[in-house]
Amino acid sequence: MPDPQLLRRYLDNPATSWPKPEPVLAAWEQAARVIGATAGRAGYREALEADAIRRRARERVAGLLGGVDPGRVAFPAGATLALNMAIHGSVQSGDHVIGTAADHNATLRPLHWLRQQRLIDTTIVPCDGLGRIDPDDVARAWRPATRLVVCTHASNVTGAVQDAAALAAIAHDRGGRLLLDAAQTLGLLPDIATASGADMVAAPAHKWLQGMSGIGILWARPDVELAPLIQGGTGTASDTLDMPTGFSDRLEAGTPDLPALAALVAASDWLAAQPAASMAAHCCGLAADCAARLRDLDGVRVIAAPEGAPIVSFTVDGYDPAEIAVLLEQMAGVQARSGFHCAAGVHEYLGTDAGGTVRLGFGPFNTADDVAAVVMVISTLTQG
Repeated sequence: MPDPQLLRRYLDNPATSWPKPEPVLAAWEQAARVIGATAGRAGYREALEADAIRRRARERVAGLLGGVDPGRVAFPAGATLALNMAIHGSVQSGDHVIGTAADHNATLRPLHWLRQQRLIDTTIVPCDGLGRIDPDDVARAWRPATRLVVCTHASNVTGAVQDAAALAAIAHDRGGRLLLDAAQTLGLLPDIATASGADMVAAPAHKWLQGMSGIGILWARPDVELAPLIQGGTGTASDTLDMPTGFSDRLEAGTPDLPALAALVAASDWLAAQPAASMAAHCCGLAADCAARLRDLDGVRVIAAPEGAPIVSFTVDGYDPAEIAVLLEQMAGVQARSGFHCAAGVHEYLGTDAGGTVRLGFGPFNTADDVAAVVMVISTLTQG
């Protein structure tokens, strides 16, 4: 058995991708060590370079979303903030909002809070045993006061990818909007904004985009105006107490994380240099192989959506998921996540509400050896 102290088999990519591509680390360090200025705040050389980095980041993300207007791309401090901005900024008192049981807490908790404050009403539609949503359930949940549908594009527990285009069509036919949480898909699937028909898309930089933590992404169609959740300095229109009217300025109060923006530019360029389809096929192939081999073991229940994001959840009879995660690292250096994965609603439908699951997420730097290490540990436990 290999010495786990000499290995780090990282399979927690749905939380944060790792390792980062070398150009991403180099750009992040260069911005922190050499530039050091704040974008949008001054006219000296380094500050102008900071402006250029932020502009390039908008352009790269706009391209990844499907060639949308870069001026409609904002960079809040994380995807959770981006989702809160989209939700709080687009609903009014008395509105009805539809969410899904497969959603992440980054959307379910803001909806829950707004409902607790008696500001909105919500309906959370169910999912099936793999975390998939039936669009007909969304149509049946629609009310005259419904204004917004919120949906996580791919489950971070099962990898199930929702039919976002169908959900957008339902919302648009009824005069509503769709907010898509693309945390597990932006960088994995192409042209998400244009292909899905969503009105707003939010995502982090540090997952499939291969960037660093510190910034999120929020895009909205030109006809979607969001009330700012946070007010403050933006470096523009500084002679008035009113927030700027431009989309990104209005949503980017505070000092931008320049190293993270530089890393995002480098990560986007790195992704563009990879054959996107083959990279996705590599990751999804590893996940499919791992799921198939785990299913062959007695006492192992695998919960992974076919043709979804490269995520495999599983449980082992007689073991708590937290025990399995510890044993994976101790026996083979495999780093996995256990528990409920910040997805409070889905486990009731998966039958895992007692303790959650063990989750494996495969990224571009994982190999078949990582799959073999997982199967070796679980096979040893089930046979012992």
